[in-house]
Amino acid sequence: MRLLVAMLFASAAAPANAQDHSGHAMPVEQAPVQTECEKEAERHRAMGHPVPEGACAPKSQPAEPAQDGPADGHTGMDHSQMDHSQMQGMDHSTMDHSKMEGMDHSAMGHEKTQLPAQTPMDHGAMGHGTMDMTPIPEGPPPAAAGSGPPRAADAIWGADAMRASRNALRTENGGMKVFWFQGDRAEYRAREDSDGYLWDVQVYYGGDTDKFWFKSEGEGTFGEQVESAEIQGLWSHAIGPWWDLQVGVRQDLTGPERTHAVIGVQGLAPYTFEVDAAAFLSNKGDLTASVEAELDQRITQRLLLQPRAEVSLSAQDIPELGIGAGLDSVELGLRLRYEIAREFAPYIGVEQEWKVGQSADYARLAGEDPSVTNYVVGVRFWF
Repeated sequence: MRLLVAMLFASAAAPANAQDHSGHAMPVEQAPVQTECEKEAERHRAMGHPVPEGACAPKSQPAEPAQDGPADGHTGMDHSQMDHSQMQGMDHSTMDHSKMEGMDHSAMGHEKTQLPAQTPMDHGAMGHGTMDMTPIPEGPPPAAAGSGPPRAADAIWGADAMRASRNALRTENGGMKVFWFQGDRAEYRAREDSDGYLWDVQVYYGGDTDKFWFKSEGEGTFGEQVESAEIQGLWSHAIGPWWDLQVGVRQDLTGPERTHAVIGVQGLAPYTFEVDAAAFLSNKGDLTASVEAELDQRITQRLLLQPRAEVSLSAQDIPELGIGAGLDSVELGLRLRYEIAREFAPYIGVEQEWKVGQSADYARLAGEDPSVTNYVVGVRFWF
């Protein structure tokens, strides 16, 4: 009876909330918990991670290390229960992330992600398409490329409709008529005895394939009659992308007047030489020929240097014209031209003329010098 009364007094003297925690590892002193964030902060501090005050707190049970990775204290943590919005102030620069390579983020509520050392770029997924490195073929097209009918559109639209369309295409792309006038050389010539002049103009009208071509050339000395002058009327037909065949008539306007049948070619030779070559058969039976060639060498966008050569030949002596058989004369010139506009370009230059062979003898008999140097100033224009 006395023992029962003593036990009742002892229980009344103890605090109502006192419990027997023997066998439990309790801290000697625990800080009062105010928010869940502070609990999580204590957890990260126990793991050795610097966190801001009140971020996280540890659980009552210690985390067990992963079997296949280092015991870094993160394995088994349920990050889904953590308030990450309170961790924006964490300084991750002081954390040793090299120790976190073996972390199992799937156990933290995070999706596990593994990236290879080098991820190949998928250009198809980027919208670029696949890069085809097949070399461009250099051979002729396959035989099947020309196996279809030459005018397949006739089967769909009808021959009459396509004939009108083709005619319009030819007219709009090369078949239209064009007028062109060029003064190739219009120059003053200073020389030893007396100064002179020279003109060389060309005009054509027509399309890409067929044209009417008019040419005129002549020269003389100031204060005297014109020494030589001629005009030519030619039909010109394209025989290739670079050459025209020309057939027509030439009429001499000075000296013993003669009419010549003309056949020749004019165009662009390899290395961009402009060539005009023609043979002439006169109404007296005289056969002569001339070849002219010039080359425009562009120094700047507006400054050009033009070498020029002209050779005249004859099949027989023509004493009344001062022409000997064989090589009659040679002219070599060099002109420096400046294009104020593409259509208008003044120039200066020098040209040397030689009478050759029997033609030189005819010149001496007439009191002329068979070799003449001309210093020229002129203008080249076209429209």
